Amino acid sequence: MKRFAQLYAELDRTTSTNAKVEAMAAYFESAPPEDAVWGVYFLSGERMKRLLGWRKLALWGREASGISEWLFETSLTTVGDLAETIALLVERDRVEESLPLHRWVKRIASLHEDDESEQRAKVLGWWRSLERGERFLLNKLLTGALRVGVSRTLVVKALSRVCGVERAVLQHRLSGAWTPDADFYRALSSEEGVEDDASRPYPFFLASPLQDDPATLGDRSEWLAEWKWDGIRAQLIRREGETYLWSRGEELITERFPEIVNAAAELAEGTVLDGEALCWDHEADQPLSFGVLQKRIGRKKLGPKILREAPAFFMAYDLLELGGEDVRADEQHLRRARMEKVVAGLDRRVFRCSPLVEGASWKALADARSRSRDGRVEGLMLKRRIATYQTGRKKGDWWKWKIDPLTLDCVMIYAQAGHGRRAGLFTDYTFAVWSHEDDSGTRKLLPIARAYSGLADEEIRELDKWIRRHTLEKFGPVRAVEPVHVFEIAFEGIRESKRHKSGVAVRFPRILRWRRDKSIREANTMSRVEDLLKIVE
Repeated sequence: MKRFAQLYAELDRTTSTNAKVEAMAAYFESAPPEDAVWGVYFLSGERMKRLLGWRKLALWGREASGISEWLFETSLTTVGDLAETIALLVERDRVEESLPLHRWVKRIASLHEDDESEQRAKVLGWWRSLERGERFLLNKLLTGALRVGVSRTLVVKALSRVCGVERAVLQHRLSGAWTPDADFYRALSSEEGVEDDASRPYPFFLASPLQDDPATLGDRSEWLAEWKWDGIRAQLIRREGETYLWSRGEELITERFPEIVNAAAELAEGTVLDGEALCWDHEADQPLSFGVLQKRIGRKKLGPKILREAPAFFMAYDLLELGGEDVRADEQHLRRARMEKVVAGLDRRVFRCSPLVEGASWKALADARSRSRDGRVEGLMLKRRIATYQTGRKKGDWWKWKIDPLTLDCVMIYAQAGHGRRAGLFTDYTFAVWSHEDDSGTRKLLPIARAYSGLADEEIRELDKWIRRHTLEKFGPVRAVEPVHVFEIAFEGIRESKRHKSGVAVRFPRILRWRRDKSIREANTMSRVEDLLKIVE
């Protein structure tokens, strides 16, 4: 536990990619396999199931700290993170033998067998026996909120340096579901590799955003163009008489799409397709909105009504395995030709190949891209004809040429402290637009989006100082601020939502710029919001 807490602190202190890889490699070299495998697990973004809620932890933390409620709340507001606040306020009053990480994982997992009083006694005892860094890490594990600022690509790079296995091989071995035990770690880093698993997906190949003129990519004839679908990126696997559907986040979503699974029974053994899980409007012959898809995947049980209103559909756009043979090294156009033959025999109401977008020139493709919203797609995908299917985000062969985002000029009304290195700064902001005027001619600000990315560090520091001087009210860690500043907010989609005061929800909001040239009277109104809703219908 101490060794992993030290690694976490090292990773949090630096933004250098090389330094992070060096730190992880040193950890993997020194940690025993039963600990190192949990390091791989957590560093790769996996989490333990949440065993304790934040309210319960906050109550126990305040009791253990021995300070008043108002002072604890003030400390939490200042620090911005409950796990760190408790780690700072609770004192260590005894020293016990340091247990390895895997033993702590078992300890924590066993809490679900205890009643609340037993849980409280154990957690308070653990806090008082651990150093500050270990307390912080423990709190993150207890709440299932551990996030480490590294990508799986960096984890694999560090592992490869230690064990000598190629990165692409390690990426594949870490794909899908696996058990974090010492045997898996030894197999992971051995020449023989891990035991074959029929459900194991391949690592996904990710496109890079195209910011420049596509003409910089060379001759148009060297590229295939497809629509960029707005669904769930998924890998469909048919092996040993079973079908598996994996999301890009490596979540097994097979049970959420029974129509796709049933139709995939017609696939030949040893077939793996890459594509997009969508909900399809058969009458209009185009995808339904992402909001419809969200309703479907948010249901625990798929009843006849939701199956009827949100029919599942798989849009295939790559072939990774055929007849049990890995074909990722074949050229893009060859994989596509074979994929078209594979999908041709499947139920067309459930399966289709992503059609190629015609256009002899880059200008013709730009014209097609400008009509993307009419077809409920996000733009175009550009794929080099001779590209192999690679691992992760490798620039050069796959590009996503997305349409320009939707935007609104909004007023900042709330602020909250960030996390990690930004825990001491107000970096999370809530933005609002003006309501329609009521009968008396007045209007009010309605919250419509929360965003925390897009500002430069200098702007964040400037805004943080202003927020501290212009706070109107405090609601726990949230501060209501004077409605003074206007920001241009960008987002990918917008839909009606009964859960929000404004009646709408936006997708992937971020800050484009601080509109210092605008007063709050010039911020957008609900009329503009309603216009945007019509655009995306």
